[in-house]
Amino acid sequence: MLYEWPLREEFLNRADDLARMEEWYRSRDRNALALYGRRRVGKSWLLRRFAHGKPAILLVAERVAEGSQLTKFAAALEPALGLRPDIPDVPSLLALLYRLGSEHGVLAIVDEFPYLLPASEAPRTAALTAIQALMEEERERSHTKLLLCGSLIAQMEGLFGEGSALRGRLTPLRLAPLTFAEAAPFIAERTPAAQITRYAIAGGMARYLGDLGRGGSLRGLVCSAVLDRRGSLFNDPREVLEQELRQPAVYFSILEELAQRHRGLQELAAALRVTRTTLPRYLDNLRAMGLVERVVPVSAGPHAKGGQYRIADGFLRFWFRFVFPYQEDLQTGLRPDDLYDSEILPNLADHVAPTFESICRGWVRANYGSLVQRVGPWWGHARHDLRREGLRHSEEIDIAGIGRGTIRLVGECKWTSRPIGVEILDDLDTYKLPALRQDGQRLAADLKILLFSRSGFTNGLRHTAHRDERVRLVELVELVGGAG
Repeated sequence: MLYEWPLREEFLNRADDLARMEEWYRSRDRNALALYGRRRVGKSWLLRRFAHGKPAILLVAERVAEGSQLTKFAAALEPALGLRPDIPDVPSLLALLYRLGSEHGVLAIVDEFPYLLPASEAPRTAALTAIQALMEEERERSHTKLLLCGSLIAQMEGLFGEGSALRGRLTPLRLAPLTFAEAAPFIAERTPAAQITRYAIAGGMARYLGDLGRGGSLRGLVCSAVLDRRGSLFNDPREVLEQELRQPAVYFSILEELAQRHRGLQELAAALRVTRTTLPRYLDNLRAMGLVERVVPVSAGPHAKGGQYRIADGFLRFWFRFVFPYQEDLQTGLRPDDLYDSEILPNLADHVAPTFESICRGWVRANYGSLVQRVGPWWGHARHDLRREGLRHSEEIDIAGIGRGTIRLVGECKWTSRPIGVEILDDLDTYKLPALRQDGQRLAADLKILLFSRSGFTNGLRHTAHRDERVRLVELVELVGGAG
């Protein structure tokens, strides 16, 4: 019997991921496919879209006792088998799924597979060893294509990591949040600035894009879905994180601080009033979950220390900045529209700016990949003479592109309400490019300067850019149309 998914017409994008899954499905690869990614990224819909039209069985594990779970699976498998099977343990479940494909091809999907494994290390290792032995015995003589899916990223990566009994027997596929270009079908807005704003709030998670990208005013959607205590997203991040974190209060404090702005380790420790040495294990866990990322200047080596930490997802950053601190107030009478007008609207541009910079970097990678292979932000000390006089202490450049060991491109991104003028070039030539050279970076003789602006460019800057072949002004329409 072919699997039918009634919502298939509502499924958007993920063309590349579907293509990779189809390639695995039609190949002779006997490994199980291990699909994993953060909650709300769209795994469940992707699985169902992939299974549609195929001879497929889809089982979804829950956080319940193993015996209860396997009993439910036995009931779910009864229609396909014609009888209710006895499933004493997880290896027996997988053996049954492999034997379903003894004569004909079957796609067998187990969603939230880590829920079926013991939590403690020794029993978990024993279970994985038994599963490995089962795979070796069954998979070569079966036509079953087995797909194991999970939201617990660290546990899923542990399945195919070094030392795991399943290493070499799984083909990993990590489902990443949608890029701005990939998220475009979710966003009903027509103007580029409004599209970028929606994406900056919803982030790249399919669930949040579905709720916040649809038609209707941004203010109305945020107030009803995010700020209203009965809204679908009012408590969603809290519920998701509390399921996965043992000490959520510590992690929530870290995320609340990072929601304000990027912070270095020492600065973050000072804000939280803890010692610097207590934070790395929490930050490492958040990074492993895909919630936080560490950023270093693009000129730094791959093993550079230090750097700045930032929240990797737009909606999580929005929620911890504008919702988490006010949840109790919203539950006890604060009106969502009052919070939006007093706290969100005045700070919205500041929230969108980092996302805008990220989109601009993606555009550079997509359009200048043959010129620069590494693209990222740069920051460092200001010119020594200015530092000695206390006039400037540090410099930042939003985009620096490196090709063959040379900085060949720099860019500035301004999400401001006014057009940017020639002073941005003066600032680069007088302060920022000298700081780059002072940092030991080699600048190309034909260095390109790209400028991105929410509100366009002054006539003076346009005239200068026309005369200065180094400079390219990237309009918002061009940016959105060619974002990578």
